[in-house]
Amino acid sequence: MTPRPAWAALLAAGLLLTGCGSGGDPEDFIRDTYRSTGTDADGDTYESSDPVGTTAGDIAAAVAPAARQSDGGSEYLRYDDDIVVVTAASAGSTVRVEDVDGRYSRGYYSYLGSGFRPGSPAAGGGDGGPGDGK
Repeated sequence: MTPRPAWAALLAAGLLLTGCGSGGDPEDFIRDTYRSTGTDADGDTYESSDPVGTTAGDIAAAVAPAARQSDGGSEYLRYDDDIVVVTAASAGSTVRVEDVDGRYSRGYYSYLGSGFRPGSPAAGGGDGGPGDGK
């Protein structure tokens, strides 16, 4: 068996870690890729020159969301600690990053269905807690 170069092993490890990033943190990618247009109490806003579908797809490809849904021309990506909302803008799209402790935890996105309803320990059945039955 021929030994692999060290770079091949590092590349394979990096791809494996990237693939396991479901529900991870998209903020670094978004901050490095899109232009910030402001911050308020609910989160951060960025602009993209690409349309909604392309922008949401690029973010999801960079950091896999735990859940993804679309509604009314907007795309919603849920991560462990963030909700990313991509909406249409006059010249591309707007990317909004909100912490799950904000509107998400109060049920604001529950209309999007599975993956967007905030959970609570009291809502779970059985004795296994979150992730039980996976």
